[in-house]
Amino acid sequence: MTRKSPDALRSARWFAPDDLRSFGHRSRMMQMGYGPQDFVGRPVIAILNTWSDLAQCHAHFKHRVEDVKRGVLQAGGFPVELPALSLSESAVKPTTMLYRNLLAIEAEELIRSHPVDGVVLMGGCDKTTPGLLLGATSAGLPTIFMPAGPMLRGNWKGRVLGSGSDAWKYWDERRAGTISDDDWLAVEGGIARSYGTCMTMGTASTMTAIAEAIGMTLPGASSIPAADANHIRMAAECGRRIVEMVWEDLVPARIQTRAAFLNGIAVAMAMGCSTNAIIHVIAQARRAGHDIGLDDFERASRTVPVLANVRPSGERYLMEDFYYAGGLRALMAQMADHLDLSCLTVSGRTLGETLAGAEVYDADVIRPLDNPVYREGALAVLRGNLAPDGCVIKPSACEQRFLRHSGPALVFDDYPAMKQAIDRDDLDVTPDHVLVLRNAGPQGGPGMPEWGMLPIPKKLLRAGVRDMVRISDARMSGTSYGACILHVAPESFVGGPLALLRTGDVVTIDVPARRIDMDVSEEELAARRAAWTKPPARYERGYGYMFTRHIRQANEGCDFDYLETAFGRPVDEPVIF
Repeated sequence: MTRKSPDALRSARWFAPDDLRSFGHRSRMMQMGYGPQDFVGRPVIAILNTWSDLAQCHAHFKHRVEDVKRGVLQAGGFPVELPALSLSESAVKPTTMLYRNLLAIEAEELIRSHPVDGVVLMGGCDKTTPGLLLGATSAGLPTIFMPAGPMLRGNWKGRVLGSGSDAWKYWDERRAGTISDDDWLAVEGGIARSYGTCMTMGTASTMTAIAEAIGMTLPGASSIPAADANHIRMAAECGRRIVEMVWEDLVPARIQTRAAFLNGIAVAMAMGCSTNAIIHVIAQARRAGHDIGLDDFERASRTVPVLANVRPSGERYLMEDFYYAGGLRALMAQMADHLDLSCLTVSGRTLGETLAGAEVYDADVIRPLDNPVYREGALAVLRGNLAPDGCVIKPSACEQRFLRHSGPALVFDDYPAMKQAIDRDDLDVTPDHVLVLRNAGPQGGPGMPEWGMLPIPKKLLRAGVRDMVRISDARMSGTSYGACILHVAPESFVGGPLALLRTGDVVTIDVPARRIDMDVSEEELAARRAAWTKPPARYERGYGYMFTRHIRQANEGCDFDYLETAFGRPVDEPVIF
């Protein structure tokens, strides 16, 4: 492999010339106490850090950034920390999905505008992984992703608690009157015991695992718990490796091939992934210039079984157990026949080479192909007259009797109306009803919030009901579960068929046939469509204005139309005068 020379470094455009402008660049570096020997002729490494006082999943990043810097210095590079937008999943409203693309824009422009040669991305909480990778993919410099890592297991009265999943479970029990206020408070204090991301197979662990499967993390990096000392060592190794990647000119375009994204999809299915994986992978693949879509997920779902016995698709285990059982390398080795092992990774080796020696240490946590948790993939894509452009269900995490179901719709036009009605004792609802929430998609939400796991009506909870069919154009947390059908496209806010559904219409779901339909004639639908009026825009100024006018639909990845690679050539390097 031809190695780049120091004079070919991108940062040399700022620091190397003998002219007035470069004098200014060097003198201002010296203003901060650095000498030319610190940064001239060395790879300058940007560390994009999404730490903040409200980013609980990234609370350890204040320390980890120093570990990354140590690795960069050991390898002869010059580290510079660039703070990036922090997207705390639990704190940011109305939803972090509204701001994923803003983080992507910021990451891309931070990388492009500064005198840097390579990038370490520090993320993990749901939208930070795709947001950072979207921006870095478009910027095109050598990049390595450092995952935040999952938090430790939760604990309450000797019982293991899983983030998200047990919050929904015990909230239903509290609404049903089966646990006390004191118990609820104890669950609240025991469910999140350390820094790090959700330790269930939520969106965070889904997306970091996909990042590794695509080749954008060090081998095994996505499985390490945040509080484990191995995580500190991994952070330093990210710093060392990115310096070598700069000399090798190992850019994302060489790693993020179509085959790599198909690897990511296959691994997601085997992990029992979050439904959010579909949106983020489609967006990232399109940024990389590959037309990945719902059909690619559907093909994988028919052939790749769920092997990770991690909640919510699994029954018992959490990400800490998954790590002890061998982690993602072990799972990928187990399913190697479903992967393209020739794909290059940030390690400089092929995926197959990075899996050499990987072992499964607990065959109940990481199942073999002949004894899966679920015999098809975690997700299924449905289409029909209710969702002509597709929608998604997670059949591995719902009661199997709902995979084929017909029932009358109970339609709510917005989340406040649903919330107000759902606890009423006189609500006209049965276990066979199909709960429907609309105007909660990319434009309608706005930002497509995680409202898709609609709460079970209180009167049904008291009768012992714990699952029923729910449909929306919203998303749901990867830690959620149940017979929830999500991402209905086109969304109702822009006039999709969901906008025409009425309470009492019969909806039929057939997951094995991949169908979702409403029993309404074409003539009646045409009449309803003629009577439908478009709701007013959610925003008339600011970032929201830009968002609602350029956001793509869920089946297209929810990227901004003007950011996809197909819509223009890469942006030129900044001019330095």
